[in-house]
Amino acid sequence: MNSEVTNSTGHPKGLYLLFFTEMWERFSYYGMRAILMLYMTKALLYDKNFASGIYGNYTGLVYLTPLIGGYISDRYWGNRKSIIVGGIVMAIGQFLLFLSASVRESNWTLAGTFFFMGLLALVVGNGFFKPNISTMVNQLYPPNDKRIDAAFSIFYMGINLGAFFSPLVCGTLGEKYDYKWGFLAACIGMIFGLILFILFKDKYLITSTGEPVGGKPTRKIDELVENTPQAKQEFDVRRILTWGIIAVAMLFLFYFVVPFTQYDFVSTIIFGVSIPAAGFIITDPTLTKAEKSRITVIYIIAFFVIFFWAAFEQAGASLTLFADKQTDRFIFGWEMPASYFQSINPLAIIIFAPLFAVLWTKLGQKNMEPPSPMKQAIGLFLLSIGYLVIALGVKGVTPEQKVSMFWLFSMYILHTLGELCLSPIGLSMVAKLSPARLASLLMGVWFLSTAMANNFAGMLSKLYPVQNPETGVVESTHFLFFEISNAYEFFMLFVVMSGVASIILFLLNKKLVQMMEAKDE
Repeated sequence: MNSEVTNSTGHPKGLYLLFFTEMWERFSYYGMRAILMLYMTKALLYDKNFASGIYGNYTGLVYLTPLIGGYISDRYWGNRKSIIVGGIVMAIGQFLLFLSASVRESNWTLAGTFFFMGLLALVVGNGFFKPNISTMVNQLYPPNDKRIDAAFSIFYMGINLGAFFSPLVCGTLGEKYDYKWGFLAACIGMIFGLILFILFKDKYLITSTGEPVGGKPTRKIDELVENTPQAKQEFDVRRILTWGIIAVAMLFLFYFVVPFTQYDFVSTIIFGVSIPAAGFIITDPTLTKAEKSRITVIYIIAFFVIFFWAAFEQAGASLTLFADKQTDRFIFGWEMPASYFQSINPLAIIIFAPLFAVLWTKLGQKNMEPPSPMKQAIGLFLLSIGYLVIALGVKGVTPEQKVSMFWLFSMYILHTLGELCLSPIGLSMVAKLSPARLASLLMGVWFLSTAMANNFAGMLSKLYPVQNPETGVVESTHFLFFEISNAYEFFMLFVVMSGVASIILFLLNKKLVQMMEAKDE
């Protein structure tokens, strides 16, 4: 392998360019997110419920637009151009937020205009950036290379390195000085990552034989079927049917589901697009039987991923409430802020991701590495065990009592280990199983499952039973036919949900592996 593009660890140098590019983009995203709610409620003086709605819609759309960005990349632009365009648009979005915070005292209306323009730019830019940077990791390696899972574990560490430092930098600047400096720091981080990518992409983003990766697609779907009129007609009919199904699904959700679930219009769009978009891809007339089999595996795994992230993302909702209300946070007389628990996950990933990368590589060399579905089943199992730990810690504890932070710390460590078995492996799996011409689009579908999970997480977090401040009585909630009257029962919900999903995925492992290895006759 060319020594110019491979370092001493045996991975292409292009992997580390993507690592640092993604690290700075995540620094930008998580830095802005760390002060977003504070800026809306304390600076723009938005109502808490209104601000929460904006936050939920924004994070949901962030995981929806990669589907669109992936489609444009696969058909027209390619990975490189999509990443550059996405990075530029996101930098503009961060700068608009800086302008919003700069003029908020002199012109509140203009500040609001800049604010929403900035969020829109971030949503659009992320759609082009996110699916393409992940897809390029796989392209650096030969087909069936055993280092790919390890590569995605390293790449995933870059995501969390940015996520760990950004709240410390942007949060301190925003809260201690002025929000505009926090947004400006996020903007500079995005620009720095973009410059890094542009300067070194041609030198390092190449295969072991020196061929550039991530360029403009050489064949469009229309060109693949232009010599077969019947296939072209099927493609057009399929496209019309897909849009029709999306429209019907949205109407059904909006008029029949939303009134009962309290979902808003953006959530309706996310759920309304998901299944029809997946159907549009799998019915592509240019796909072979083996390709359809591998794409089906992506869909099945994506379904199980919803259960993982719906439970995992309680960290920003119900688990934060638990840390604030029922966790003893005193250390030698100093009370640790509840928000500090959010640093445990990215810090643990930074520590453990290299170990997992080595583990997968060593097991691969001995032909003992578990297949991707098995790794993800293990991830769901570790998530379930994590919730079991916290459930046992609060069993029999009254709302007035507080438990040791050991329980919450232990749970987050187990969740991190589960995440390392599931999330980077999922990115690797999608990249390996996707047909090259649909790789970014299918990465968008993968992120779409995360969008659905975030919405589901919001619904589940409402089930956390809280004590009425006036009566002192804990107000019970209900999930299906079960009553949840304390923290133990709430956490056991996630033990069962993720545990059952883990068992089912484990039982499906052999069949999924066969589908992944399907070949055309």
